[in-house]
Amino acid sequence: MSLKRRSVLKGGAAMVGALAAPGLMTQARAADDTIKIANITDVSGGLDIYGQPQVATMQLAVDEINQKGGLLGKQIDLISYDPQSDLQLYTQLATEAATRERVSAVFGGITSASREAIRPLLRRYQTLYFYPTLYEGGACDRNYFCTGTTPAQTIEKLVPHVMDKFNGKKVYVIAADYNYGWISARWVKHYVEAHGGEVIADEYFPLDVTEFGPTIKNIQAAKPDLLYTLLVGGNHMSFFRQWSAAGLGGSLPMFSTDFGVGNEHIVLSKEESDGMYAAYAYMQELDTPANKAFLERLNGKFGTNAPYINELASAAYYAINHWAQAVEKAGTVDRMPVIETLEANSVVDGPGGKSTIDPATHHCIQDVHIGVVKDNAFDVLKSFDQLAPTDTAEVCDLIANPDDNTHYTITSRDG
Repeated sequence: MSLKRRSVLKGGAAMVGALAAPGLMTQARAADDTIKIANITDVSGGLDIYGQPQVATMQLAVDEINQKGGLLGKQIDLISYDPQSDLQLYTQLATEAATRERVSAVFGGITSASREAIRPLLRRYQTLYFYPTLYEGGACDRNYFCTGTTPAQTIEKLVPHVMDKFNGKKVYVIAADYNYGWISARWVKHYVEAHGGEVIADEYFPLDVTEFGPTIKNIQAAKPDLLYTLLVGGNHMSFFRQWSAAGLGGSLPMFSTDFGVGNEHIVLSKEESDGMYAAYAYMQELDTPANKAFLERLNGKFGTNAPYINELASAAYYAINHWAQAVEKAGTVDRMPVIETLEANSVVDGPGGKSTIDPATHHCIQDVHIGVVKDNAFDVLKSFDQLAPTDTAEVCDLIANPDDNTHYTITSRDG
């Protein structure tokens, strides 16, 4: 498949137009006066609900750095690729970014499947990779940094909160049918059992599934106390519509650690989304000076096209800033000096609070917030300061084993 090319406005507010073309990338640039980086992020296809806000915050971060003079006396050139929710395109575009464009770093990947399609590839090409997305944890690779949350930071806090609030012990899990859904569901089971409960059933759905009638009947028959959802993508929003249409809205407490990062709570009606509990490192409704200032800058850049910002978009903003700060401190864009600088107490203060790179895992220590959807927005209920990615830390120590290149899973702890 040939890739279409077109220039991208670096400083304008034309986000919607800029994100519309498949495989798009910047075209006019001079290698001697710019530093090239790339994002490979879905802005079309079934996962565009996640990708478009991420691209917006990456553009904002790059613009802010460039307006302050850039890095090392050069402007940053952000090359944007749209893999269209296609794993084959992910690998093709990652290869182009690393070999033809020779970018200093790649940012992107939505699903865990897309991450694992390009992470080994970028490691082989020695191109630094940032994954700005919450996921199931366990990816251990010195060439890789994750600025999203892991289950030990979110599921571990959300499960007891909701179980205690509703005095619920029996949990039904519905999840996407790929590694994120499978492994995250095992973490849910682990934390439910640790809190004295039981997962009475689990079901998994390919990303193209839109019919949930049989599942709704299964849930009604099982009579759980709580429903944990790990559904992914635009097609899976059909579950919440069908649940509400069946007259079941509000009949069963629901909780999730991915509902809302595709802005489902805005796309769905309040009847379809109200009452969903979630835990993230960022919610747009956070009432802090740093977040208010961030949203003002975002609205200043994109105006009426400004997207609603969720954890994935916030994590993308942090990722760009962690990389830029490391380049400035290292005095070079060369990969190993930048990695070593990131491992030496890299801290970024951003809209969700402080983000610190854990040198052993290359994941972030960060604040986490529990909220509930009310009137198409999150009501922030409780916050936890500076939670570490302890799940990944149990299996990954890149200080002791810098050559590790493994995606560990919870399988050994299941049951």
